[in-house]
Amino acid sequence: MTEYRNILVFMGTRPEAVKLAPVVAALRDASDFRCTVVATGQHKEMFRQVADTFGFKVDADLDVMRPNQTLAGLTARLIDGIDGWLETAKPDMALVQGDTTTVLAASLACFYRRIPIGHVEAGLRTGNIWSPFPEEANRKLATPLVALHFAPTEAARSALLRENVADETISVTGNTVIDALRIEVARQATDSTLRNGIEAELGQLLGADWARWPTVLITGHRRENFGEGIEQICRAIATLAERFPDHRFVYPVHLNPNVLTHVNRLLGGLSNVRLIPPQNYRNFVPLMTRCRLVLTDSGGVQEEAPSLGKPVLVMRDTTERPEGVAAGTALLTGPDASAIVEHATRLLSDEAAYRSMATAKNPYGDGYAAERIVQRIRSFFSMDAVTAPTSPALQPELKELARIAG
Repeated sequence: MTEYRNILVFMGTRPEAVKLAPVVAALRDASDFRCTVVATGQHKEMFRQVADTFGFKVDADLDVMRPNQTLAGLTARLIDGIDGWLETAKPDMALVQGDTTTVLAASLACFYRRIPIGHVEAGLRTGNIWSPFPEEANRKLATPLVALHFAPTEAARSALLRENVADETISVTGNTVIDALRIEVARQATDSTLRNGIEAELGQLLGADWARWPTVLITGHRRENFGEGIEQICRAIATLAERFPDHRFVYPVHLNPNVLTHVNRLLGGLSNVRLIPPQNYRNFVPLMTRCRLVLTDSGGVQEEAPSLGKPVLVMRDTTERPEGVAAGTALLTGPDASAIVEHATRLLSDEAAYRSMATAKNPYGDGYAAERIVQRIRSFFSMDAVTAPTSPALQPELKELARIAG
């Protein structure tokens, strides 16, 4: 009988599902692992769309979301629900991704049960605990509890080392979102039936001739931008839409009322602005592929768009992905209407400025991060359990737990 290790993968949001899909596929292709996927339910419908796109089975859904919930309430329900699955599944390791409340709750629940946890996309930092909120706190608090840190870049590794994380617990893998993008671009390039179906769906939303127009793609939904930030972003889009009437501005609008209300009020009547529902990953890829410019406050898009040669304006005051800014693929504008308009106008008007950003090298990986992650997990289990790597910051707590347990 083949011996295998049981890996429990927790994910709750759409970006988590996209970035963990290649890891789940790699684990399920390996004969020495059994992979169980537990959805926490933070982005229920959008999450299911990603699971369908990448064809992975969700084994359980904790369904934690409640109307008008507080972060404290969400965190408490997540810890309780995750702990129940840890007790049921008794995994050899758990995996989380990114900086969501799921990451913090799962890390804490695993620590309580002395189950090693691996953190995909570890080491991202802005240096400001309030930005992004609450993500910066989530990832910083989780780090001392993590056994394996899968850093997407050398900069992320350096950030972990500055926090006294043991070097032997860190692996620089590249970002798994590039794996997901590589898989989906290849699938659409080779499957004409799939491609035609996507074209028809987008044509219904944007018009049959949507691909003929130069397009600016917008995503904006960060909690830190609620209120004045979203207002500023919308004012910038309105100004740009008037300044570039030959362009189409496509905005898949997040369903959160803190976003939707402002966007509909300020942009709903503009003829060359297309407000559409949030798109599944399969439809979002060709929107990125065919646009000229991306305006975003999200994380994954900062990594994906440069792989497709698309300049990115990051509508945030800080970014935990400084590699893109340093490489010249991204530019930080903040949620400031005048700055967004200034830089977008320059890129849409100045071919040399545009080419400089569009041809900059993508610093986020080669599309094979998932394979490196699975190999590192495999090597973790080849070590003696007593000497398996943990963060130095965690060693006193583990010793105390061992003493209490006798």
